[in-house]
Order: sequence, then C-alpha cells, then structure tokens
Amino acid sequence: MTPFHLVLGTGPLGLATARALLARGYAVRLVNRRGAVAGLPAGTSVIAADLSDTTVMLAAAMGATAIHFCVQPPYHRWPAEFPALQGHAIRIAEASGARLVVAENLYGYGPVEGPMTESTPLVARTRKGSTRAAMHHSLQAAYRNGQIDMAVARGADFFGPGVTQAALGAEVFRALLSGATVRVLGNPDLPHSYTYVPDFGVAMAILGTDPRASGEVFHVPNAPVTTTRAMIDEAAAILGNRPRLHAVPLWQLRLLSVAVPSLREMIELSYQATRPFVADPAKFVRTFGDIATSRAQALTETLASLNSAAHQDAARSQAFLVATGASS
Repeated sequence: MTPFHLVLGTGPLGLATARALLARGYAVRLVNRRGAVAGLPAGTSVIAADLSDTTVMLAAAMGATAIHFCVQPPYHRWPAEFPALQGHAIRIAEASGARLVVAENLYGYGPVEGPMTESTPLVARTRKGSTRAAMHHSLQAAYRNGQIDMAVARGADFFGPGVTQAALGAEVFRALLSGATVRVLGNPDLPHSYTYVPDFGVAMAILGTDPRASGEVFHVPNAPVTTTRAMIDEAAAILGNRPRLHAVPLWQLRLLSVAVPSLREMIELSYQATRPFVADPAKFVRTFGDIATSRAQALTETLASLNSAAHQDAARSQAFLVATGASS
C-alpha cells in the first residue's frame, strides 16, 4: 500500500494541511461526516465517516503515515464533545501506528504576562481554555505511556482564505471590500499574533513528516507581530481605501450576546483583546526554519479569495435569474 496522510476535518485548516502535504508529494485522504467538500484539492479523496465509527475509521487509517487532527466542534459544545473527538483520534492512531498531529490554539494558556512559549503553563480557567488544556494533558499521557507517537502545532487566531468565525475572519475583510465599518473586539492597538491558515497547514505537514517533531509542541510561525489596527490598515491599503474601525467594548459585547447567543462564547476570551496576545514561534523556527508568509502576501491572498468568492456568488445568482426568467 502506498503511504498516505489522513486528514480529519475539511475546514480551512484541514484543506490547508491537505494542500501542504500534496505540495510535498504525499498522498492524502480526508475525512468528514458528509463525504464531500467544496474546494477539494485535486489528487485527494474524501471519506464519509464519524470519528466514533471505529470500524470505518480504522479501515480509513490503516497504512497512514500520520493522522492530522483538524476537527473542532462548535464553541458552545467544546466541553461536551471535543475531548471525546480527540479520544477517538488517539485510539485510531494507536491501532494504526500512525503519528497523530494535533492542531491546537492558545486558549489553554489563559491570560499571561509577556509572550507565550511552548513551556508556558496550561492553566486556563475558562470553559474552552480548560477544555483545551485537559485535552493536551490527555494527549501527552498517551504519548508518555507509549500508546501513540504525536506532535502538536499550536496557532494563534486564524485568518486567511475560508476562515469565517474569527477575530480577523471573513466579516472583517468583507467590510473592507465593501467600504463598510470594520468591527473588532476590544483594544485594536495592542500587539496581537495572527496565524495565516495556509502557514498552519504547512506546519501540520512538517510535523507529520519530520522525525524531530515526535512528542513535541511547536507554535506556528507568524509574520512579525503587529496590532489588529495595523493589520486592518495594511489590508485597506492593498485595496486603496481607508478603513472605518469600530472597537466593540466588552460591555457592548455582553449586551449584544443577549440577542446573539454565539457571541456569548467570546466573552470568556475577551482578555485576548484587552491585553497583548503574542505567541513566540522561536522553537519551530530553530528546528524547521521560518515558514511564515509575509503579511502583505497573506492579506492580498485573503482579500483575493473573498473577492473571487463574491464574483462567483454573483455569477451563480445571475445564472439562476436567467434560468428562471426573473432577469427579464
């Protein structure tokens, strides 16, 4: 059997990981519950499966070099669902002998003073932060007990093609493209690390193929840290316009969350927007080199992907109107 990599999840990170592996010449299978995905990279296949379906998942994983865990339930279901999902992945990795490469974020650290490193204690007390910390401790225990080989890529707030629900998600860039007011949480003038999702995918691919990654945690390299306002200003400059920025204070977020339940999940993480939030990627850079895409290129590609999607949506709408005769 030809060696391959199994990617669990087909969101922006799962697809970025698949593309990074393909670019390095590896065969890739993806898994999601639907068995289909828009934008499936050429040369890959997607399998319909639930991680709890041991029979299907073991069949999908046998012969895999590495299993890349890029799955995440909705925020409000983290404590109930996330640990079990990772537990399934650990069992699949143990049975197949594949290295388990887990994508994590920085929530497990909680509020800290100074830049976060891989040795910063995981002492978060928020619901999502404590869930993430407990999951990592379980992963480490499985490695120490000899059950699995594993590696962890830990990224900051996502941005990039396909990223929607995030501090610098699609809504921010769509507002810039349309000239609308850009709304961000907290203080936009504090240093804040942002991870370009294709770079996260590259990091996942490296950790799944390099023996030096075994048992280790690495922060994904980012472009040199700057502020949220500077990120938005640079994106606006690429478009040739001036952004209108509205910083949403915490009290306003609490008020809005009464009507918009999904916003309630952001309240416990508001410290990330009210103090510096910086990840130090020096360990990864020392070990594997600096893979960070320049901020200008990353922002240009992000804007281009949204602009392209908008044109495709407009074309589909026009085609529908023509087909139904509604455009005449």
